[in-house]
Amino acid sequence: MAKRKIREEEDDESGAVLISVEQGASPRCRRSNRRVHRFANSRHQGMLNSGLFDCYLRNLWRNFPEDKISDFIYLDCLWFSLYTEESYKGEVLTWIKNKHIFSKKYVFIPIVLWSHWNLLIICNFGGSSQLEPKTSCMLLLDSLRMADDPMRLEPLIRKFALDIYEAEAMPKNKARVSQIPLLVPEVPQQRNEKDCGYFVLYYISKFVNGAPENFCITEGYPCFMKEDWFDLEDFNGFRDKLKSDSV
Repeated sequence: MAKRKIREEEDDESGAVLISVEQGASPRCRRSNRRVHRFANSRHQGMLNSGLFDCYLRNLWRNFPEDKISDFIYLDCLWFSLYTEESYKGEVLTWIKNKHIFSKKYVFIPIVLWSHWNLLIICNFGGSSQLEPKTSCMLLLDSLRMADDPMRLEPLIRKFALDIYEAEAMPKNKARVSQIPLLVPEVPQQRNEKDCGYFVLYYISKFVNGAPENFCITEGYPCFMKEDWFDLEDFNGFRDKLKSDSV
């Protein structure tokens, strides 16, 4: 059997580490075909897979104005899934440490587990003196909030955050992570069972374009994060453009 190995390469535009799988010494094909698809397999034929998701997100990112993305960074869409595998956990944490993600105000973490896409946004974690429950939070955006229980991810998310701070050797912040709110806004919901990945991409696009420079959760979510954040016609146009631009 051909030996499988994990490769990492850097995305110069986003600062993300991109993970791919190669089989033996075969010529490397397009990265979307070398993805670790077992983490993103769906029970719904036609659901967005990790390779296409990454392609769409990279295209989105390069088209954002530079002044819009200076406070943002995103992680590869398979990082969180790889983290849940004990054999990959150490590597994922090392890659995160090398990316200095806490130099940014907002960190997008796509999550694909249990045949469903969610978006985790880490807000205002900052450096050793900035992690405070009043200003820092984690937002979990779920397009099937009424059908599934998004809080089933909470134990994994909190362990992920704690392990990051342990890897960063930030013991003071590590002790405070358990106090940071994990919030689930009532954002617009999908109607098509295959659209969850596209909703995550749209959440990212809308958040980048609408996020304030600073916000405090004691005063509520950023004003744009509501159930009527966008309408389905707007979303459908976004999804169709993503598909047409990739052809």
